[in-house]
Amino acid sequence: MFFLSQSLVIEPSKIYYIDPSGSEEVVMEDWAHPLMSASAAYACENGGDILEIGFGLGISAGYIQSHSISSHTIVEIHPDIIPLAQEWAAEKSNVTIITGSWYDNLNNLSTYDGIFSDPYGDEHTPYFSSSLSQLTNPGAKVTWFNVIPVASNILNIPNVEYEIFNITPPANTYYNYNIYYLPKKQF
Repeated sequence: MFFLSQSLVIEPSKIYYIDPSGSEEVVMEDWAHPLMSASAAYACENGGDILEIGFGLGISAGYIQSHSISSHTIVEIHPDIIPLAQEWAAEKSNVTIITGSWYDNLNNLSTYDGIFSDPYGDEHTPYFSSSLSQLTNPGAKVTWFNVIPVASNILNIPNVEYEIFNITPPANTYYNYNIYYLPKKQF
């Protein structure tokens, strides 16, 4: 996977790498706080055991921890971000960090009451929908970072509802729209 071979620049407000053409490719920015907060709130509505796919800057992880939950499993694949996730989790007794791809670790994962998925450059995204039955408890709340600005999903997950947010991301970033459709799927 191309992304995994990239050396990331990790700043307090963003993560990026320089692509082969010399351009800055942004992985995550802190403007997404409101979306990460809303995603975490939905995934944590039932409390219980929460799965987070992708750590990034740890924004959503912090919001997940602010809810009343039993456990918080974070799966992170990028070797530059794994140490950040491990350091962040070091003194949190209910957090488990799993390194590598969520898909490659699928048989090592449990079932969850809430899932938030926001991995960058995930080549296994096409398998997310078909894997949810293996990962969810009855009534589980599942959401993901929605890269398209419409009430439709590229993950082919049926019966998804959307909450609409008006947002103002910076120009020329990984999400260049003023409206965001937060996906909400209950199992």
